[in-house]
Amino acid sequence: MLLCTLGVAAPPGSAAVAPLPARMADTGGGSQLITAEARRASSTSGTVTWWNRRAGGRWVKAGSAPARFGAKGLVEGGRRKQGTNTTPTGLYDLPFAFGNAAAPKGTSVVYRRVHRASWWCQDNDSRSYNRWTEPRPRDCRAAESEHLADYKKQYAHALVIGFNYHRPVRGRGAGIFLHVNGRAATAGCASVPKADMRRILKWVRPGRSPHLAIGTAGGATAITRY
Repeated sequence: MLLCTLGVAAPPGSAAVAPLPARMADTGGGSQLITAEARRASSTSGTVTWWNRRAGGRWVKAGSAPARFGAKGLVEGGRRKQGTNTTPTGLYDLPFAFGNAAAPKGTSVVYRRVHRASWWCQDNDSRSYNRWTEPRPRDCRAAESEHLADYKKQYAHALVIGFNYHRPVRGRGAGIFLHVNGRAATAGCASVPKADMRRILKWVRPGRSPHLAIGTAGGATAITRY
């Protein structure tokens, strides 16, 4: 649950709590931010909220949705290990979007349509580790990768989260996305209902340097640290 109030009068005798982005150490330097916050590191659910930074630096909530996280909760991104079903905390950019379904009308972020030949390589021994590949290269084993077309519901729409993406560390994890809900907790991604995922895709504007922050309400993985 987000520990903030926005546009609501504070109770008499109490101080208003600043919006969540205003309490964070870093928001990525842009004017759009998505926050994915869980109550604690062991949580498998929480809230995704998307924010606009207005003139004067004031952050305003644009929307929010119930979120799901990894089946084993959340862990600090720099300590995460592949295959642990944990969602990595931290502040990340959003390289591009993709989906089995067409991009919602009004989407301006780069959007790749999934085809039968579309894979996300998660093979630690491959030169294509943590990359979209089309087709799957010979050094990327199918058993160690995701065939994106097989996840028509979850990957109807998705945003790539820049975790371990730009300078991949083998064994830390690959294929971390913000995507549409499946049946339960994720294998390490963050997910929201399909209607909300579509709203987010239409809202994101690459020119505003959007980032996504993942964390908890407090403790070592508190979202305000990022």
